[in-house]
This record gives sequence, C-alpha cells and structure tokens, in this order.
Amino acid sequence: MEQKNYKLITLISVFFVAVLMISNIVSTKILNLWPFTFDWGTLLFPLAYIFWDVLTEVYGYKQTRKIIRMGFGALLLMTLTIMIVWRLPAAQDWPFQSDYQHILGLTPRLVIASLIAYFAWEFSNSYILAKLKILTQWKALRLRTIGSTIVGELLDTVIFIMIAFYWFFANDIILPLMISNYVFKVGVEVLFTPLTYLIVRTLKAIEHEDYYDTKTDFNPFHLKLS
Repeated sequence: MEQKNYKLITLISVFFVAVLMISNIVSTKILNLWPFTFDWGTLLFPLAYIFWDVLTEVYGYKQTRKIIRMGFGALLLMTLTIMIVWRLPAAQDWPFQSDYQHILGLTPRLVIASLIAYFAWEFSNSYILAKLKILTQWKALRLRTIGSTIVGELLDTVIFIMIAFYWFFANDIILPLMISNYVFKVGVEVLFTPLTYLIVRTLKAIEHEDYYDTKTDFNPFHLKLS
C-alpha cells in the first residue's frame, strides 16, 4: 500500500506526546476544586484523548498506534532520566535534593501506571471508535467519541489511580479522586465535542483522508510498522 504524505500528522503527534509527558509530571500535585478532588494532570490529560479521537477518526487506528508507541517511548525515556538523576549525588551546596525526590520521585510510578492504564484504554477506546465508525458510516461522531470515552475513561481512570495512588494516599481520598477524575474527563469530552467535529472535518479536508479500519489488526502489541 502506498504511504501517504500527510501534512499535519507530525504537528499533532508532537502536541500529543507533549501532553502525555507534561500531564504525568504535574500529576504529582493534588488540588481540591469543590466538590471534586483532582491531580493536576487530570486538567491537561483529556486533551490527549481528544487528540487520540481525532487521530483515529481521520488517520485510522493503525497509523495512530505508531504515534502512541512514540509517546510511550518518550515517557519511558523521561522516567529513566528522572530516576538516574534522582540516584546521582547532588552538589554539596545544592539544598534541593529532598525537594526533587518528593516532587519527581513519584513520577516513575505515575508513568508506569499511565502506561498500563493506557494500554487498556487504547484498545477499548480505539476499538469502539473504529467499529462504530464503520457501523454509522461517518454519521453520529458524537456517539462514537462519547461512547468510546465512557468505556475507555473508566478503565483508564480506575487502573491509573489504583496503581499510582493506592499506596500513597489514604483510602478516603482514592474514591473521590477516582470519581472526580472520571466525571471531569468524560465531561471535557462532551464539552469539546463541537471542537472535535470542527478539527476532524478540517483535517479530513486538508489531508484528503477519512480512514475506515475495515481490515485493521487491533492487537495493541502488533509491531509491524509498514
């Protein structure tokens, strides 16, 4: 199959990976926004889901899976770097070693939780989104994006919070954090649906692409890149 030269997929990929990395770092801080409890990454991370919906809708699951793997690679590199720097001795006159450990020491755990949760979300969200696109023949984008988000966000939120925070925060914080994260993420998806419509239509016109995953292998571990 001839490989198409897309105009904007690289730019979208860069922003997508940036959102992944930044959200994992700022997730180390928790805030209370009545009546919800959030980690700060929750405020940014829904953008990654919107990027993913747009990428899957326009370019297809097979193409988007490559971008997800690049994001995973960037997260792993960031995590290894933080861990190595954490373990290396600091200069004797640098007084912030304990601050570095407290703030960024949780990041590797967050990234591991994010990666595991993301595999669960990637498969469920993308599979539902792609299959619904075939069934609806482009119609009802709102149904596809929100329906896939309801399932995918549930898996992602539960898995991420249980791995990242269960042994770190008291039990009376975990459930409110989980509910707040889920409600907020789904709410953002619903709120941004008109913008998603606009971006999808614009990208399809610019890229001359509207991919249907009729013969796609949805195995998230499939490694063939051609």
